[in-house]
Amino acid sequence: MRQRREELGLSQEDLAARLRISVRAYGNWERGLVKEWTDRKLLALAEALEMSERQCFWLFRVMVDRDPPPTWRAAEESRLPQDPAQRDYLCDYAALMEAVPYPSFLVDHRWDVALTNSAFDKLFQSVRPHPTALPDDNFLRFVLFHPDAAAVLEDHEPAWCVPLLAQFAGALAAAPEDEGLNSIRQEVARDPFMEAAYRYGVPHWLSTHGADAAELDGAVRTVRHWDPRWGHVRCRMVAESSRMLDGMGLTRITMVLSAPQGAATGPAGVGPTAPLQQGPRLRAVPSLED
Repeated sequence: MRQRREELGLSQEDLAARLRISVRAYGNWERGLVKEWTDRKLLALAEALEMSERQCFWLFRVMVDRDPPPTWRAAEESRLPQDPAQRDYLCDYAALMEAVPYPSFLVDHRWDVALTNSAFDKLFQSVRPHPTALPDDNFLRFVLFHPDAAAVLEDHEPAWCVPLLAQFAGALAAAPEDEGLNSIRQEVARDPFMEAAYRYGVPHWLSTHGADAAELDGAVRTVRHWDPRWGHVRCRMVAESSRMLDGMGLTRITMVLSAPQGAATGPAGVGPTAPLQQGPRLRAVPSLED
């Protein structure tokens, strides 16, 4: 990987921007510190390193000792943006996300994860390898199908699975021909429990709680903190975009974790190591009518 990168005259920052991951994450890739080389990761790497079909073949042989999948060329819609301005923006956006102490990630309309920060990686660091449902690959598949999801996401079925299935149903209705969404639909159909939840549980849940209950932005849920001294913590989901992100079909989701009452946090909010500082205060601003 390093040899090919240097042949192209690219830095680690350049490759991280092409892959839409953090520089730290790409450094781990280059050092071989990867839980599992999925097809998606290897195909994205082959494209970022401008590899030929033969080079892609040998990449798979070296990394996972098998041939690439028959459809080894990444679909056009899933490729990196060709616009240099968009690539530069994502590189800088990765630095912005890395400065945030809370788990944060970028997803597209299929829940494919385009970028994560270190806090996100820490939250899901105990998750075992999985061929299709890693949290930094496709977040919806992780929630629905990964056996370790319930160990990190508290109240897994009612608080995470059902609302995301409701969102998925809406996304599929809006884009019924989307291959990625239809692939997830097929996986749901193969799981009797998920299929029953999709067909019967979601409509009943929506009729009881209303469509707004499926909205991710503002939802309050619970996760298990990566530091065992914290245990389960409150998590506020914040979904946001920008003009540039919207142009790339991406949304940023940040999981704002609240420290347990009486706990103390370190300077980056990653562990109970220092006195908890006073949080921000909201200021009441008088209206112009006052």
